[in-house]
Amino acid sequence: MRENEPVTSATRRPETPASTVPPRLIATDLDGTLLRDDKSVSERTVAALAAAEEAGIEVFFVTGRPARWMDVVSDHVHGHGLAICGNGAAVVDLHGGPGAHRFVKVRELERENALDAVRLLRDAAPGTVYAVEQTYGFYQEPAYPKLHMEVPDSLAPAEKLLAPDAVGADEPVLKILAYHPEIDPDAFLTLARLAVGDRANITRSSPSALLEISGPGVSKASTLALCCAERGISHEEVVAFGDMPNDVEMLTWAGRSYAMGNAHPDVLAAASGRTVANNEDGVAVVIERILAERL
Repeated sequence: MRENEPVTSATRRPETPASTVPPRLIATDLDGTLLRDDKSVSERTVAALAAAEEAGIEVFFVTGRPARWMDVVSDHVHGHGLAICGNGAAVVDLHGGPGAHRFVKVRELERENALDAVRLLRDAAPGTVYAVEQTYGFYQEPAYPKLHMEVPDSLAPAEKLLAPDAVGADEPVLKILAYHPEIDPDAFLTLARLAVGDRANITRSSPSALLEISGPGVSKASTLALCCAERGISHEEVVAFGDMPNDVEMLTWAGRSYAMGNAHPDVLAAASGRTVANNEDGVAVVIERILAERL
């Protein structure tokens, strides 16, 4: 979901927040968190995930990625086989494997809200270009850069892509991607949130000025909370991991949370603990410690 470049150079020894509640669920981001920069899952991490599941701790992948990009971890789902994709816009059953996933829950961005966001952000930041992520389709404006290494299903201005008679109009919109070639990424995020207000939820997971716009109230945290409520799991029983602003709400919500050593400053401030960087298997380091504490 992002370019392979570090956000910060911070690498600290893992710090474990105090907790007396045994964890029942691990929620982890993928890019920059569970995955190494080459998008691989290390053998150590695979073993840690399997050990957590064997110990009765559910593992949820919670990512900004669309469902079609989940092949990188589809071999590592256990039990429930579910993942939260699109920053909370969808809960997906990955058991079918790449290309055969099933949408269990969709929290769409209404087209009226999407069009409002496009208009307001164009006014606030001239030069912004857009792409539209739907359940199965990906559409973009002609000027939108090739950030995702895929061929769009259609090219047109965002207003036409989001029109009631657009190609794919029968599919829910999961999120809009907004890119600006010049504005500082954090400044772009602040500007967009002020401009769009409560019409949508806006975050980012890329080092570039690429924003992700979802429905009002839709985030990794809110969808994870729904999934936990269905399982009778409280937020105190959740351990979460992340590295970028789209993880902040989830890390704040979880009873225990860890910022990666390579995390954005806002994530370091939000999390209750820290672990080492993604390339040093920071998620596995913490899982191993949690399991050792249960012995």
